[in-house]
Amino acid sequence: MIEVLYFAWLRERIGTGAEQIETTAPDVAALIAELKTRSPGHALAFADPGALRVALDQELADSLAAPLAGVREVAFFPPMTGG
Repeated sequence: MIEVLYFAWLRERIGTGAEQIETTAPDVAALIAELKTRSPGHALAFADPGALRVALDQELADSLAAPLAGVREVAFFPPMTGG
């Protein structure tokens, strides 16, 4: 079981800030592909995965190829901008 967290416009499009899911996805990209099939809101939120940042167990992942083995929490959020 993995807890998936959504922030900012992802949360708005999906309609929730978090969900617990069962997955066999080996990496973040496969998880995104799986999540896109859950609802139209998920499909919209993940339409452009390159526009997302992801953290695995509160550590920023370098790429969508990051493995999920042993990960308990995945957080998706838009890139942050400075101000």
